[in-house]
Amino acid sequence: MISDGVEDEEKWLAEGIAGIQHNAFYMHRALDSNNLREALKYSALLLSELRTSRLSPHKYYELYMRAFDELRKLEMFFKEVDRHGCSVVDLYELVQHAGNILPRLYLLCTVGSVYIKSKEAPAKDVLKDLVEMCRAVQHPIRGLFLRSYLAQVSRDKLPDIGSEYEGDADTALDAVEFVLQNFTEMNKLWVRLQYQGPVRIKERREKERSELRDLVGKNLHVLSQIEGVDLEVYKGTVLPRVLEQVVNCKDELAQYYLMDCIIQVFPDEYHLQTLETLLGACPQLQPTVDIKTVLSQLMERLSNYAASSPEVLPEFLQVEAFTKLSSAIGKVIEAQVDMPIVGAITLYVSLLTFTLRVHPDRLDYVDKVLGACVKKLSSKAKLEDSKATKQVVALLSAPLEKYNDIVTSLTLSNYPRVMDHLDNGTNKVMAMVIIQSIMKNNTCISTDDKVEVLFELIKGLIKDLDGIPVDELDDEDFKEEQNSVARLIHMLYNDDPEEMLQIICTVREHIMTGGPKRLPFTVPSLVFSALKLVRRLQGQDGDVVGEEVPATPKKIFQLLSQTIEALSSVPSPELALRLYLQCAEAANDCDLEPVAYEFFTQAFILYEEEVADSKAQVTAIHLIIGTLQRMNVFGIENRDTLTHKATGYSAKLLKKPDQCRAVYACSHLFWVDDQDGIKDGERVLLCLKRSLRIANAAQQMANVTRGSSGPVTLFVEILNKYLYFFEKGNPQITSAAIQGLVELIRTEMQSDSTTPNPVSDAFFARTLQYIQFQKQKGGAMGEKYDSIKV
Repeated sequence: MISDGVEDEEKWLAEGIAGIQHNAFYMHRALDSNNLREALKYSALLLSELRTSRLSPHKYYELYMRAFDELRKLEMFFKEVDRHGCSVVDLYELVQHAGNILPRLYLLCTVGSVYIKSKEAPAKDVLKDLVEMCRAVQHPIRGLFLRSYLAQVSRDKLPDIGSEYEGDADTALDAVEFVLQNFTEMNKLWVRLQYQGPVRIKERREKERSELRDLVGKNLHVLSQIEGVDLEVYKGTVLPRVLEQVVNCKDELAQYYLMDCIIQVFPDEYHLQTLETLLGACPQLQPTVDIKTVLSQLMERLSNYAASSPEVLPEFLQVEAFTKLSSAIGKVIEAQVDMPIVGAITLYVSLLTFTLRVHPDRLDYVDKVLGACVKKLSSKAKLEDSKATKQVVALLSAPLEKYNDIVTSLTLSNYPRVMDHLDNGTNKVMAMVIIQSIMKNNTCISTDDKVEVLFELIKGLIKDLDGIPVDELDDEDFKEEQNSVARLIHMLYNDDPEEMLQIICTVREHIMTGGPKRLPFTVPSLVFSALKLVRRLQGQDGDVVGEEVPATPKKIFQLLSQTIEALSSVPSPELALRLYLQCAEAANDCDLEPVAYEFFTQAFILYEEEVADSKAQVTAIHLIIGTLQRMNVFGIENRDTLTHKATGYSAKLLKKPDQCRAVYACSHLFWVDDQDGIKDGERVLLCLKRSLRIANAAQQMANVTRGSSGPVTLFVEILNKYLYFFEKGNPQITSAAIQGLVELIRTEMQSDSTTPNPVSDAFFARTLQYIQFQKQKGGAMGEKYDSIKV
């Protein structure tokens, strides 16, 4: 059915073009023979083809262009009076005898163009006559193209200021009146086209109307080009008349297109000075008009205008641009009750962008926009619409991008209230955007109240929202989120210890709600941040009278003890143990023996009760030994207790090689190479001998279970410990003992039951080379090594 209609239309178009070509042939012949009467006769017949009602606008345009080309030739003929011998006044009368109204008016416009050019009559009179007579054609398509032709031929003949057709003082207003009148009539015809034909082809009609819109919009472009249209004329005549037509036509397509045209074709300074009038029309438009796009474009143009000329910024304040735009947006949202939430938020995003570009220093304006958005969002439950969510993220991201400083955004009271309306997933995305902004700009958050606001903003990363379990999250994403929070904690700093302690307490309050999966990521950062503060306060162990929470190391260590205790119950005992040891080391530097002892006690309790995995036990005992070796705060009794515990646990490890290595590591607890360090040679030797026995037992066990005793690596490692203490001057470690150990290793290596191992062989060879090197070096050390035979 549709294809038949298309074929018919093609046929009708072909017939129309054939008719134009046929009559054009005779018209050309008449023009060549200077026969005016024949020329008018065939030109009228030619133009009669435009009387058709059967073509769509697209096809009618093709036909119109054929006729238009012929009319240009006819106009050239009319200009040459000596060819047709008729004055332009008589010609103007003559063409009015054409039989049909449409050809008559086309001919009248053509002659009218020549009439104005001849200056035999004022341009304003001829134009007024033509625009009035064109009312005779009320068919939408035919009328639109006729008036388009009138606009085309008169465009360069308007009585504008500075034009050759300028008459008396008010002629510029006559030009404006002519264009406005033509525009008004064309718009009426364009709107009427919507109501032609049956309802079932409504969509096709809308498409056809959309194709014709430039014919109407061209009038506004002509208006913007008229020199006489200054701000006063625009404000008093042009804008009110155009807006009256826009509002009264009550057509969605026309209102949207014409509002867009007004914004695009007239200068920005005019928009700024007539903002109230322009915005006043917006709530009066049809509810279905996409007003958000129109207003967004207006605000974008004004923003660009402000950015291009900083000297115009006072004008924005003078006309109260922000207040007017804000009020207009509120009225539009109120008037268009069916406007989707995404439309309203898009308007607020545009207003916020405008505010940040034009009034970046006015944080109260920024907060007001966010507040209006909160009010709109409050009427809905959590956002479900993904497009609306994206717009909210854009709204919240705009201040971050503008100020490059989260601290500024934290002063906006409505910022967190907007975030509360995001769904959990988007809340996290926004929280990550905030953290990335802080990292990118290296922003330091330095006050407790700002930290409170910040952590309220990123609460989606810190705790489970609305009872959604953390197990539902992707593992990689979760780790990235929590590592970001951990990095953020290091960006919180204040030179004042009191304020810094308050910040740490605030952070602790928030992160302790994170649950077992989050604490292992966030607690270490908090602990190290607190330990940094402890280092700054070293030596202040007394309480300050009159202070509610004095920032002293003791107070901070109490806080840390409670924090790590929560971590150990997660359970994450290995991490908690490491943190206890870090705190013990810091307490050692602060010369707080009871505190350090308590942290070690907690570490040992964790080791005993929670660390069950054999590999984790090995790592933990070596950490304990390493930390304890660096401690110098303990008295003899406390140190003996702790070293006894460490050596006892070392000997109880599951695997013999692990036992051996832990026990010989304990030897360092009895020989600290400092000026005041402990130097107990006997207990060092005791540890080394014990490790030798364990190594020997390991060899025998391997022999029993595998039929071979395995490599001699452990013996070589113990030999290296002997050499270390021998060089440090331990009197219990003699050259004879080293010589005996070397011989023992050689015997083991030559034994049939020992499995050859290139690594341990090379290790032993390098150790012997070292002994040889020390002997050859000479001096006191050379003498010590001299008695050892390798």
